[in-house]
Amino acid sequence: MLDTITQNIKIDAQLCRHIADRHYGIGCDQVLIVEPPSDPTMDFNYRIFNADGKEVAQCGNGARCFGRYVYDHGLTDKKQLQIGTLSGKLMIDISDLNHIVVDMGAPIFTPKAIPLNLKAATKLDPEGRYKIRLLDNDREVSILSLGNPHCVISVPATSEAAVNEVGIALQEHPAFPKGVNVSFVQVLARNHIKCRVYERGVGETFACGSAACAAVVAGVLQKELNMEVKVDMPGGAITVQWPTTASVLLSGPTTSVFNGEFYLSSFED
Repeated sequence: MLDTITQNIKIDAQLCRHIADRHYGIGCDQVLIVEPPSDPTMDFNYRIFNADGKEVAQCGNGARCFGRYVYDHGLTDKKQLQIGTLSGKLMIDISDLNHIVVDMGAPIFTPKAIPLNLKAATKLDPEGRYKIRLLDNDREVSILSLGNPHCVISVPATSEAAVNEVGIALQEHPAFPKGVNVSFVQVLARNHIKCRVYERGVGETFACGSAACAAVVAGVLQKELNMEVKVDMPGGAITVQWPTTASVLLSGPTTSVFNGEFYLSSFED
């Protein structure tokens, strides 16, 4: 988390790559930026840069961290926040700091908006199921957007999923012109799943909120899951709710793990 409200920092891709590099510091999957609102109806702007320095539109777990950060650092005393992002307005409820809730908005299935190249994917049903050619095999997957493109793949066991091999292959796949976050999902019960995620611009990550939401949406539409599901990820558990006629809600705890300082001059080439 970087605060550009109380300090003057110029954010660019090079700076974000340096900060994210785990070899030269604490490192991270995403650099999250707190900015003054560009829209007077919003409380803040929220920007997200992946570890490769590319800016993306959504990060659900990051939004929960964002809400906790601005409250803990005295940037707001509100408990209901409206945040401006590249993908539109985001709502964060920090009434319970041990259980922060993010309104992720409604899932998007329109191919152009995902974006999805229909020349490289065969639609199987109206609920976002497609067949794609992947590593010389035909694979049935669910494809949707929650501000970022997501591909959801069912697996018998997440421990045996070829996360890196399949994740890397899908970044180069013609169906996904802007890359894709890939969820590997094992259904344990109608209200409980395991999920591993290959995140575009990052690689396999310990947790991804929007990917967890995409996994639950896909499972609800395929009638495999209830409308409220516990999602176990390598970094911990979160809860996803989707009543199908409303927004997807992501909720869970947040924990501060590191505070530090850096000098901008140290990132100059």
